[in-house]
Amino acid sequence: QVQLVESGGGLVQAGGSLRLSCAASGRIASNYRVGWFRRAPGKEREFVARLSRSGGTTYYADSVKGRFTISRDNTKNMVYLQMNTLKPEDTAVYYCAASSTISQYGSAARYDYWGQGTQVTVSS
Repeated sequence: QVQLVESGGGLVQAGGSLRLSCAASGRIASNYRVGWFRRAPGKEREFVARLSRSGGTTYYADSVKGRFTISRDNTKNMVYLQMNTLKPEDTAVYYCAASSTISQYGSAARYDYWGQGTQVTVSS
């Protein structure tokens, strides 16, 4: 069983930065790929970023590519999302997730465990 707890959300002005953290209980290092999703008000949950088990392969949504960076520290069972040059359209609840499957990395259905989410609000 894996439990995920996000932190680091908050209110930031457009152009600013935030770093989200996801603490995992249980061993995710060798067993799970990790990802970040977000849900904006009135919208469907959408894929943001994904990282392989080793941390060597990353995937990003086009909307965040070049601005966001996903990383992990397997020794600490931590996953991070560094968000730079934030825009008002990045406002959403951000979720950390863990997946045991390699395919369809952008599909929420492929993720086995989810955190409770952390709110990110970007003001214009």
